[in-house]
Amino acid sequence: MTRIDQEIRGHPAAAGSSEALAEQVAALNARFKHHSATSVMEGALRDAGNIALVSSFGAESVVLLHMAAVIDPSVPVLFVDTELLFTETLVYQQEVSERLGLRNVHVIKADDIAEKDPYGAMRFSDTDACCTLRKTIPLQKALAGYDGWITGRKRFQSGTRAALDFFEVEDGTGRMKINPLAHWAPEDVRAYMDENRLPRHPLVAKGYPSIGCEPCTSPVAEGEDPRAGRWRNQNKEECGIHVVDGKFVRTGA
Repeated sequence: MTRIDQEIRGHPAAAGSSEALAEQVAALNARFKHHSATSVMEGALRDAGNIALVSSFGAESVVLLHMAAVIDPSVPVLFVDTELLFTETLVYQQEVSERLGLRNVHVIKADDIAEKDPYGAMRFSDTDACCTLRKTIPLQKALAGYDGWITGRKRFQSGTRAALDFFEVEDGTGRMKINPLAHWAPEDVRAYMDENRLPRHPLVAKGYPSIGCEPCTSPVAEGEDPRAGRWRNQNKEECGIHVVDGKFVRTGA
């Protein structure tokens, strides 16, 4: 078992009843099956325990951030600064947080980058290891003590997300994952942003419909999959913050 697996399994909630969590998740999915994303968000914050919203402040992140701000502006928002993000993302994060009145934003950074990747060269030799160092481990440490977390994942984003439910058991951690926008289509995202006059990430207008770290994100041509610019020409479509069978995985389409 790797160190990161040990850290996950060492989470306080992991010792709890996985059967009880699975029953809770099943009950919540049945209860909110035909409800709106806003209702799912409200239900999560009310009934799922101590919940954090994890946000990349990327192309579509402002939707969930706005929903959270309307329901409870003090909800914990976790933003991982990998120290390889676009400057535009860092500025956008500050502007959106202020505009929406979010009062509990936590900027998370790895504390051992200087030791493990002093020259920033890991992204050239092993993108998986780079993601693990700069994003996965810091986020898992930040999530310690939370009962669950809210994500912006949607079914349309990739084949690995095609059967996404509103509520999931995060295997191996004893936490719940909540996906309020699971059933949304791209036009739903655009409509919500238009109706609420929400600010766009400045890179979207420059051809970046999906935004991650600067070295591993490229513009997307017309007609390409929106996530084609993430880790282009690599067999990789997830940064590794999601867990399958108790292990962090990078899955193909």
